Amino acid sequence: MKRILLVILFLLVAPLLAAAQVRVTPSSVNAYSQGATTVYLTFSNVIDKQPADACWCGDIIPADPDTGFKCNPASVFGCLPVRYDRSRLNRNGVYTDIMSIPASVARRAYLDAASGAEATFFYVRRFVSTRGGPDEFVPVTIRLSDNGAAVSFSITDVKLSWGTNKLVMLIRADEKLPTVKAEIKYTGTGRLRGRWEIVKPGEELPSSFDLLTEATLPPEERAKQKRYSLLSRFNIFLPPTGKFTLPGPELWKMPNHTEGLYLVLLRIEAAEDAQNSAISTGGVAGFPLPVLRYLVGSGTGRIADSSLTAIAPDDDALILSGDVAEFRWKEIEGAAMYRVEIEDESNKSILSAVALAGSYRAPSWLKEKTASGAVRWRVIALDSNGNPIGETPRRRLRLAN
Repeated sequence: MKRILLVILFLLVAPLLAAAQVRVTPSSVNAYSQGATTVYLTFSNVIDKQPADACWCGDIIPADPDTGFKCNPASVFGCLPVRYDRSRLNRNGVYTDIMSIPASVARRAYLDAASGAEATFFYVRRFVSTRGGPDEFVPVTIRLSDNGAAVSFSITDVKLSWGTNKLVMLIRADEKLPTVKAEIKYTGTGRLRGRWEIVKPGEELPSSFDLLTEATLPPEERAKQKRYSLLSRFNIFLPPTGKFTLPGPELWKMPNHTEGLYLVLLRIEAAEDAQNSAISTGGVAGFPLPVLRYLVGSGTGRIADSSLTAIAPDDDALILSGDVAEFRWKEIEGAAMYRVEIEDESNKSILSAVALAGSYRAPSWLKEKTASGAVRWRVIALDSNGNPIGETPRRRLRLAN
């Protein structure tokens, strides 16, 4: 009688236990065997669990005493670096994950397959219980494929240029600008849809969130990206060749009458993807898109290759308690000083400081200015007249208690 009661109890509880497990969509995908691939994943039922690390491996084993299947330590190809982690935990227990498979991982899986192993490997995301329960490991099966229609339509690299090796152009008012182009590498096939926009002097600059492709974000966050003046639109079918050069907007549409710094933005909109029919994820990318800059002024000539680049800390880096954040960047020609700007999660400025060289050491009280410890920072290069001539994309920084 006792055994019968236990069986009945198990039958009643089992569906509840299954429902409590984290589920991933899609659970199996195709990846390009000779290069990078990016795939939009959706994990549901992430309740009382905190997303943790994610790794690729050639084999999985039971995660006992934890739940699910984890990577066999002897077959790990690599783990997702923090700077490439574009995942987001949303409401209702939904967690979106941008799986950016590096070319090195795909190559490792290909070599294993060439040696006789299965032409599949795995991506395993670990979830940690916030209530002291066991960890849960959720695997995604990845099948090696050529760069055809079976692979998700994703953007793996974008390079914007003026047709020269200069990233920032200095022109006189009413002077003609060079032609803009975007060299795009991608996987799969689909429609490349989007627009060219212009950020005019005095307008708020885009953040790294604004520079993500639309398909990289959950649907409820896509409308939150800042919009700027429209230059032109494009809607082009991309065959499965992996490379395409997108011409820029017509030059006559690009303003050059008012002095100041202008930013040319490439905005890629979400398109349909045959590998994910639930939402539009075509055009997903694991990185913010680059921007082009031109400075209209009274001088002549052009600035040498002068891309202002942040060096440290890395995006989403953690500064431990007792340590002081030190910001470093690559100095550029023509800059007389640099302004370091730090803001909290609500975009409220909490610190603005000027440095004469390529580094700045933050004050020890910086953590006290934000309750959560999460901030964003960027550096703006200024000429001798105080005019901006370059800036870094915003990076996230976590300050531990």
